[in-house]
Amino acid sequence: MDFVSFSPGDRAGRVVIAEAHAATAGALSWLLREQGYAVTAVSDRHELFDAIARTVPDLILIDGDVVQRDGAIIGQLRADQRWHDVRVIVTAPWAAVEDGGAGLPWGVDDCVSKPYRVPELLGRVRTQLRASGQIREARAALRDTTVELERARGDAASNRRLVDILHEVTGELSANEIYRLLARRVARALEISHCSVILARQGDAVGTIAAALEDSTVRDVEIRLEQFPEVSAALESERSILVEDACTHPLFAGMRQAWAAEGKDIEIRSVATIPFTIDRWRSGVLFLRTDRFERTLTSDDVEFADVVIRAAVAAIRRAQALETTRADNRRLEALATTDPLTRVLNRRALLDRLGAEVDRARRFDSALTLLLLDVDHFKQINDTAGHLAGDSVLRRLGALLEEAVRKVDIVARYGGEEFVVILPETTTDGAVVFAERLRERIAHQAFDVGVEQPVHLTVSVGIATFPSPRVASTEDLFARADEALYRAKSGGRNQVRT
Repeated sequence: MDFVSFSPGDRAGRVVIAEAHAATAGALSWLLREQGYAVTAVSDRHELFDAIARTVPDLILIDGDVVQRDGAIIGQLRADQRWHDVRVIVTAPWAAVEDGGAGLPWGVDDCVSKPYRVPELLGRVRTQLRASGQIREARAALRDTTVELERARGDAASNRRLVDILHEVTGELSANEIYRLLARRVARALEISHCSVILARQGDAVGTIAAALEDSTVRDVEIRLEQFPEVSAALESERSILVEDACTHPLFAGMRQAWAAEGKDIEIRSVATIPFTIDRWRSGVLFLRTDRFERTLTSDDVEFADVVIRAAVAAIRRAQALETTRADNRRLEALATTDPLTRVLNRRALLDRLGAEVDRARRFDSALTLLLLDVDHFKQINDTAGHLAGDSVLRRLGALLEEAVRKVDIVARYGGEEFVVILPETTTDGAVVFAERLRERIAHQAFDVGVEQPVHLTVSVGIATFPSPRVASTEDLFARADEALYRAKSGGRNQVRT
C-alpha cells in the first residue's frame, strides 16, 4: 500500500483512493498529487478503514468494483459519526452513471464514469472537496453557536425561545425565508415592535432591507445609510452596537439636530445593530429598535440576537454550499454529454439515450425511427471558406435541427459533419415526411458564416426504424440507417432514403 502522511493543518484536500488495480491506483494518485492534494491509495476494505481511522479524509474516491464486492462498505462509512461528512465518489462504467448515478448505493455523493476523462474527474473531485470545506465551515459555525448557546443558559425562558428559533433557522430554508423568519421570531422573543434585516457592506452609502417585521411585504427596499448611523457604525467596526438612549447617545447627535430642525419629536428609545457576514459579497446587520413607550434594549438582548444571527448565517452558507454543489454537478453533467462545438448531444450521450429509447419502444411495443444526416460536399466548404466557416455551419445546423424537432425528439452530433435525429413513437412513413421537410428547409437556408456570400448546403438522409426486418438492436438500427445514407449519397445526394 502506498501511504502518504499529511498534517491536520493541510487543507489542500485529503483524498483516499480505494482501487483494487495497482496501475489505476498509481495513475490516479499521481494525477491528484499533481493538483496539490494529499493522497492515500488503498486496495481493499481493510486498508481503507485502517487509513481513514488514522486520519479522516475530505474525500474518498472508491472503485465501483470494490463497492460491488462489499455492498455494506458505504453503509459502514455513513453509520460512523467520524466519517459521516466525508464526501464519497464512486467510479463506475458509463452505463452505471446513467441518470446521474441513480442506481448507485445510498450514501454516495457523486459518481464518475470509466474509462476516465481527466477534466470530468478533476472537476468532480474539486466540486466535492469544495463542498466538504463549506460543510466543515458551516459545522464549525454551528459548533460556535452551540458554545454561545451554552453560555447563555442562565435564563431558561430565554433559552426555550432561542432553541425554537435556532430550530427554525437551521432548517431547509432559502436565504430570503431565513431573513423573514429572523425579523419575525427575534422581535417576538424580545417583545419589541421593530426588527429588520439590512444588507450592506462596509463603506456602502446605500443598504437594502431584506425583511422587516413592520411590513412582511417589504423586500429589497433601498435606504440611505447616512440616516442610520447605528448601522454604519456596526458595519465599520464589525461589532454589535447598542444605543440604550437615543436622546443622549453621541452616535445620534447629528440625527437629533436634523430632527430638531424639522420639528420632529424623538420617537426612538433604543436601537441595536448586530453585524453579520455571509461571504465576500454579502453582509449586513440585524436591526432592533424600540420606541419611546417601549422598554430599553439591553446587552442580553444583543447577545440573544447575536446567537441567532450566527446560526442563521451558518444555515445560509450550508444552503449555498448544497446549491453550489448541485449547480456544479449539473454543469459537469452537461459537459460530459454535450458536443462542445454544436451544443447538441455528443456521440457517447447519444448511444446511452438511444439504448434507453429502444428499450422503451420494445417495452411499450411502439416504433422508433433514426435519421442519419450527412452534409453533402462539406469538404468544399472548409476548402473555400475555411475551417472556421465550416465550424459555424455545423453550429448553425445543430441549432436548426433542434428548432425543427419535437421536445421528445433527440438531436446529436454523430461525428464530423454527421448528425442523428431520434424520433420516438414514429413510423417510417412519418419519419420520411419529416425528413423531406427537414431536407428542404436546410437546402433553402442561407448560412451566414462571415464571408462575402452566405453558404448554401444540402444533406443526405438515411432512415431506419425499430422494430423492422433486420433491425432488432441499436447496432442494427445504425447499420440500416448507414446503408440507407450510402444509397442516398450514391444516388446523387440531397435526398432521403430508407
